[in-house]
Amino acid sequence: MNQSPWQPISPEKPARRAREPLSRERIVDAAMEVLLEQGYEAVSMRKVAQVLDTGPASLYAHVANKRELDQLLVDRAAEGIEIQEADPERWQEQLKDAMRSMVTVMRAYPGVARAAIGQVPLGERALRSTESMLAILKAGGLPDQAAAWAVDMIGLFVAATAFEESVQGASGWTEEDVTRFVGELRQFFEGLPPDKFPFTIALAGALTTGALGDERFEFGLQVIVAGLATLAEN
Repeated sequence: MNQSPWQPISPEKPARRAREPLSRERIVDAAMEVLLEQGYEAVSMRKVAQVLDTGPASLYAHVANKRELDQLLVDRAAEGIEIQEADPERWQEQLKDAMRSMVTVMRAYPGVARAAIGQVPLGERALRSTESMLAILKAGGLPDQAAAWAVDMIGLFVAATAFEESVQGASGWTEEDVTRFVGELRQFFEGLPPDKFPFTIALAGALTTGALGDERFEFGLQVIVAGLATLAEN
């Protein structure tokens, strides 16, 4: 039936835009967005669902729980880790380079280190990194058990370093703030009772050196690799 001339013309309704279907990749994208913008503590199934404009229940068809979401975040970040093909002649430097790449990736994704601590990384990208690290350790002549424990220890060291940096970064301190704090900390050490803390006082300068930059991290790499080299069988 034709519309009566005195009836107002009804505007055509715009076509409803189809919602992009949920997937694990979209969920991880949203979780990473929350992680980078609000920090690890803000990441929850409910928060991720809000970003995706859906209900938390719909996420569970793709991600079992928050623990699996953490695994997926770690695995997404692991994509950026670069580890060279194992070379028996250069295994020690390759190991250091691998740890440098790991910490660089974790610094690029503040909060991922927190997700990684206390977990065995089981995603495919993370497993490939572990496989490459094991290949380097075996190329260096480490016994099987030493290589296995070393991979775990290295992951903990790198994650703890990155996590500590992310906590410090979240405080909003400037470089000047850190410098002032370090100076005050040194004065505190130097003012301790000499009869109770003679070494702390004597090493006050050394204890408060390297707060900025990579000096402490590089020292850790040197200690770890040198220690592992003593276990090599060839």
